Amino acid sequence: MWPTAKAVGWPVLVNDQARVNGRQNSCAPSNISVAPTGLAHDAYALSHGFRHGPHSAARRLTGSDGRGDLRLTLMRRCPRLLNGALAGLSWNALMLHPHDTKKGTLRLLRYLWLAALVLLCMAAGGGSPAASEQNRPRVVEIRLDMMIHHVSAEYVVRGIKFANDSHADAVILELNTPGGLESSMRDIVSAILTSSVPVITFVAPSGASAASAGFFILEAGDLAVMAPGTNSGAAHPVVLGGAEVGKTMEAKIENDAAAYMRSVVGKRGRNLALAEDAVRKSSCYSDKEALDGKLIDAVLSTPAAIFAKYDGQTIKRFNDTTTTLHFKDAEVVAYNMPGLEQFFAWVADPNIAFILGALGLACLYIEFTHPGLIAPGVVGAAAIVLAMYAFNLLPINSLGVLLILAGIGLLALEVKVMSHGVLAGVGVLALVLGALLLVNSPWPQARIHLSTALGVAVPLALIIVVLLRFAIAAKLRKAVTGEAGMVDAVGLAKTDLQLSGKVLVHGELWDARARQPVAKGARVRVREVEGLTLVVEPAPEPR
Repeated sequence: MWPTAKAVGWPVLVNDQARVNGRQNSCAPSNISVAPTGLAHDAYALSHGFRHGPHSAARRLTGSDGRGDLRLTLMRRCPRLLNGALAGLSWNALMLHPHDTKKGTLRLLRYLWLAALVLLCMAAGGGSPAASEQNRPRVVEIRLDMMIHHVSAEYVVRGIKFANDSHADAVILELNTPGGLESSMRDIVSAILTSSVPVITFVAPSGASAASAGFFILEAGDLAVMAPGTNSGAAHPVVLGGAEVGKTMEAKIENDAAAYMRSVVGKRGRNLALAEDAVRKSSCYSDKEALDGKLIDAVLSTPAAIFAKYDGQTIKRFNDTTTTLHFKDAEVVAYNMPGLEQFFAWVADPNIAFILGALGLACLYIEFTHPGLIAPGVVGAAAIVLAMYAFNLLPINSLGVLLILAGIGLLALEVKVMSHGVLAGVGVLALVLGALLLVNSPWPQARIHLSTALGVAVPLALIIVVLLRFAIAAKLRKAVTGEAGMVDAVGLAKTDLQLSGKVLVHGELWDARARQPVAKGARVRVREVEGLTLVVEPAPEPR
């Protein structure tokens, strides 16, 4: 029994007569014709068209005159044509001719020829461009070119999660960092070790380094690669603030870091002794030394060189599974840090943080000495908050903080003592030394530069000395208005003053009283102001 139109889900059109191939189909009701759609429609269109020539088939499919490029037409419809041809074999070859085996066989051969033609077109055209694009390997690129703190750690961890969620083929993590916080480093290492996507750690470009915490991250990668002219190591832990923690606690911290390094490097099959020396002895290695010592897997210049070298190779993962890397024609997808995180990462730079702190102090000082300006106070408060945020992420040395405070104190003392610049010079020197010692890091990239320290200390000293001197002078200056401005003013007696009379002071005629007689026309000095009456005394005549 043949399937009905309803059974196969095709639309049913009511006609006066249902004719198939020019004659009544005895197996279908006389007033029903089947109008297949979708995949079967393509097969039906081709089967009908090939009875009248290939141009009729193309016209059925494209609605054109069939004189165009038939290969292009077939390529556009290849997926549907192939499925339609195979799915429509029994319906077109048998249903349309249920009583004619020979015609059914011929129609079956036509469909087999059509399927071969479709496959040939797909092979000649290289398949669908979209499908080829989707089949390209995808590698997510993450760049860690800053200190390691919670902002950069969140960015890297989120990038690795993005690679896992998007089913990328690999992650390439480019490193150029002076190190940073241990807790943030452990977050990144944990994300690398638990990633279902292989992670390639790559110290680049030439001249870059992966120091301190960056060395841990380098060794955590499934593949560890360094560019020529790079270095890594010096991973000895440093206590924040440079505080003395005692030999016992220092040994505990060092042993913990060394054990953590061994747990990672040992699983990766790299050199345990050299890796532990980087922690205990602060050893540092060039790219060639790291390769010869089996701390890394290769020295290559670019990601493309990495892809070419490791395409098709099988590597062992941290969980003891194996995976084969596919990098041929790989698409590199850059995972960029959002703008707000870039701003906070920029603020966390020690030089920027020091500039913000100095700017905040200067603005707050201006606001306190000139109340009501508002703008300096707002800017200063915002700058101080950002500086404190950054210093919270950095290993601050308490000696540097004390030197900076002492320098500010000496600058303020210069105004009071008037040492002719001696105290101001010492204060500037203390500011510069404090800035250079403020961040406790063995790497110059993570410390405040000398140019930054001088560029901040000298202007800050000028602002403090000049403005503070103006403020003190204004405070000591005698008032010239109001009651305070009348005291000690010199005037002229307009009448004889026995107990009371009139005096002229500042061009104004005042009631006055004197404690001793004053002759008319004599000079008087105001001693007090009692309401609208001046208390005066004789003043000596000018010489």
